Amino acid sequence: MATQTLGARVDNLEERVTRWEELPAHVEALALQVLQLRDEMRSEFSTVRDEIRAGDEETRRTLRDDIRTGLAEVMAQARVLHEDQQAALALIAEGRRPRRKRRE
Repeated sequence: MATQTLGARVDNLEERVTRWEELPAHVEALALQVLQLRDEMRSEFSTVRDEIRAGDEETRRTLRDDIRTGLAEVMAQARVLHEDQQAALALIAEGRRPRRKRRE
């Protein structure tokens, strides 16, 4: 290892001490940035949760509407089948044979 002059060693030491003195300010700035990031993330996560809830509610509403529509169609078809069955039973009761309908 090369020997340094006393002046070079003092200069080197002063430079290191100066950097050490600046360290608390850097740590404080970093801590502030972490706090800001935490607040931003909390806000964004809250927004995302709200959007998910809204999407879930919209999905439930859509499914409910689809189920109601499907149920209405099924009930309409059931009514038609019931009426056809009643008509067929009436014909049988009269002694006539009911005609079969073609399915579409």
